[in-house]
Amino acid sequence: MSASQEYGASQIEVLEGLKPVRLRPGMYIGSTGPAGLHHLVYEIVDNSVDEALAGFCKHITVTIEQDNSITVTDDGRGMPVDIHPKMGIPAVQVIHTKLHAGGKFGGGGYKVSGGLHGVGASVVNALSTHMAVEVRRDGKIYKQEYFAGETASELEIIGEYKTGKTGSKTQFWPDPTIFDETVYDYDTLQHRLREMAFLNKGLAISLTDKRVSPHKKDDFLYEGGIREFVEFLNANKDPLNQTIFYYDVDPGDGYEVEVALQYTDRYSESIYSYANNIHTIEGGFHEVGFKAALTRTINDYAKKNKLIKENESGLQGDDVREGLTAVVSVKLTNPQFEGQTKAKLGNSEVKGIVESNTSEQLMYFLEENPKQAKLIIEKCLKAQRAREAARKARDISRKNSALSNTSLPGKLADCSEKDPALSEIFLVEGDSAGGSAKGGRDRKRQAIMPLRGKILNVEKANEAKILGNEEIKNMITAFGCGIGKDYDESKLRYHKIIIMTDADVDGAHIRTLLLTFFFRFMPKLIEGGYVYAAQPPLFRVKQGKEIHYTYSDAEQEKLLADLKAKNSNNKIEIQRYKGLGEMDDQQLWETTMDYNTRTMVRITVEDAAAADEIFTTLMGDKVPPRKKFIEDNAKYVKNLDI
Repeated sequence: MSASQEYGASQIEVLEGLKPVRLRPGMYIGSTGPAGLHHLVYEIVDNSVDEALAGFCKHITVTIEQDNSITVTDDGRGMPVDIHPKMGIPAVQVIHTKLHAGGKFGGGGYKVSGGLHGVGASVVNALSTHMAVEVRRDGKIYKQEYFAGETASELEIIGEYKTGKTGSKTQFWPDPTIFDETVYDYDTLQHRLREMAFLNKGLAISLTDKRVSPHKKDDFLYEGGIREFVEFLNANKDPLNQTIFYYDVDPGDGYEVEVALQYTDRYSESIYSYANNIHTIEGGFHEVGFKAALTRTINDYAKKNKLIKENESGLQGDDVREGLTAVVSVKLTNPQFEGQTKAKLGNSEVKGIVESNTSEQLMYFLEENPKQAKLIIEKCLKAQRAREAARKARDISRKNSALSNTSLPGKLADCSEKDPALSEIFLVEGDSAGGSAKGGRDRKRQAIMPLRGKILNVEKANEAKILGNEEIKNMITAFGCGIGKDYDESKLRYHKIIIMTDADVDGAHIRTLLLTFFFRFMPKLIEGGYVYAAQPPLFRVKQGKEIHYTYSDAEQEKLLADLKAKNSNNKIEIQRYKGLGEMDDQQLWETTMDYNTRTMVRITVEDAAAADEIFTTLMGDKVPPRKKFIEDNAKYVKNLDI
């Protein structure tokens, strides 16, 4: 009997309880890497924030314990502990052991909530080796424990209290058999929890790390809400309008709109939109409404006050958003998110609500602050002129490309493969390393683009100036997909863009300049997972006929100890690579370019606001914050030849 004939009911496996989560964790938390690990914390914190949105929670504490477990405590109502009428078990047990169970479906538990699917607490439970939950409610303290998603103890009363302080406490230990690593990063949690505090004014959130002595701690409380968020985002920039535009309205029918904005001297726009505290990375109707209101209102004010003549063309969306930092936050009863990742808000009615309120409030602001309004309009007009100059530069570039024999830059050593999915391009520091890379590459699939020195710092330049930079022009031409509004992913010629620089300070600087350019003008390259950083070795170690390469000081120390223990009589020869140019063609291929042996880091942006802050700090004009960043992070630098 063939395999196909044997296929029947007995081959259909039914996964009970939380087993599907443990079998396919990526479906529930995105990945089993660092992002997924930290997502566990956010799921539990989100439940406490929902209590705050309902008006019952004022303080949330998150603690990284010494054993790297996480404890989340809140002063909300405490999870319900009475017997669930359908399940016949305590409600707190239902919350932690049943998928799609929670107070967010029928509308009675929470009016506004970020968690819609009721999978948060149960998924965290499923992906933890151990979880312990305590509830303070009705004068009693309840406790229940779970192991790998299974209930390990009955709900029991472990004490009483008389202070009237209710709340919930959850401690969990992530499962090392599921996650790539289970060590939490303090800064990652800090960025997200600070953001949550900004988005929920008046809510206090504390983060403590007990793994270090003395304990590290941050307390976040922002009575000004997202107005303070914009102030924080612009801390290292020079604002044009000193008074931050801000409004918070409740138009009824279960909606709340909060908007804050401020213009700066920069050239890129930074707009962050949220729906029920969820960062809508791909925008949605709330962001569309905001942008429409901004463009129309600034044009109306400018024409009304003769800052734009009647016969002159109006300002476009790109013009009025240059240098803008804005946060748009909406809260609504029944949000409709597009996609599993909740990256885009799909409620069409939100567009009109945000647009009308923003138009009305922004016009009041401009009329009440005429000096600041004039500065904003002048900034927009400069952006308009720069946009026209950039358009002409692009037109000339396209014309020259059409007239020339080849549209690709002369320094590019292209590959013969025509399928972008199989093609990759190495951006290599210097002609010397470029020569080695050209000699050692796979000519069919690997293209080489040598970079002469350091490219332009785009943090301080507009698009017209950027398009005039030779190195940047060559990259844009080689990639084929355009930049800014002209970006077309379908025309991208390589699905791996690999930054390959020396492992020293200059190499790190060039890598940062390139990443700043990608983040500001070609962000979809990063979002699409097309950008990588090569990891060239630091050392070549030879003992007898054996050759080894190591990529960090720690790896080098371990290798030397192993070699000495294995054969202490043979001489060990060590070569320290100070640059890619010190490797010959074969060495560069074996260590950094060979598909089978190389190590690369894919560049991702999990938190756009945090990335914006870092790029502004590193590449902006302000020296003190850059100095502080370097001092704070110098302890993590092990591989740079300083």
